[in-house]
Amino acid sequence: MLRRGLESIVARHNLGEVCGEAENGEEAIRKVQELKPDLVTMDISMPILNGLESAREIRRLAPHVKIVIFTMHDSTQMTELARKAGADVVVDKFAAEKDLVQAIRQFTK
Repeated sequence: MLRRGLESIVARHNLGEVCGEAENGEEAIRKVQELKPDLVTMDISMPILNGLESAREIRRLAPHVKIVIFTMHDSTQMTELARKAGADVVVDKFAAEKDLVQAIRQFTK
């Protein structure tokens, strides 16, 4: 459901092309290696590898890729953990559309 919503937001705001999607953190890492995207959006809560673990590995394998992480944990501590893991931006799920559009636009100018 989150992936469909993200795809809809990207299309509605003409933010670019969605080149792939993943069901879990491990698959997200493989897709980054395969598709070489400019930007990755992911949830902190994912099966197999969570967003923090995945972000660390994506940052290591593809340091140029911008990483936007979604979380429902609106706390300074979670934001700091996500940034240390490699996230460029942390977006609160409950304000996702407005904040996501702003985050993507800053990386696609």
